[in-house]
Amino acid sequence: MRIAIKQTALRIALVAALAGGAARLALAHHSFAAFNTEAQKVVTGTVKKVNWTNPHTWIWIDVANDKGVTETWGVEGMSPNYLARRGWTRETIKPGDKLSITVYPMKDGQSGGMFLSAKRPDGEVLSMRGGTPEP
Repeated sequence: MRIAIKQTALRIALVAALAGGAARLALAHHSFAAFNTEAQKVVTGTVKKVNWTNPHTWIWIDVANDKGVTETWGVEGMSPNYLARRGWTRETIKPGDKLSITVYPMKDGQSGGMFLSAKRPDGEVLSMRGGTPEP
């Protein structure tokens, strides 16, 4: 009987540990820790590539830095499913598009950030959140 109780307790502890580990992974995946959410930066350039993939979309945009040298910025967006429910398609943003993208920049200063909104040269504003983005 004691062996059965010990085995049950061990199983419960193992399940709890696995559940706790899975929860940590989920929180880490959805963390904004890499981004400076206290600041916003606008970068303007030409879309080089769009990855319409799970779990997050990515927009790669060529941007001239302060010295006029072109840098490729990686901008992380929401999932394709999330965007599709808000009317986006694979063609909403495509290579060659000229955009000014507002991001939460990377904390470490690398050329990248988290997508907040984008503006086309004709003034059209794109938002991953849905609705009208904040100015």
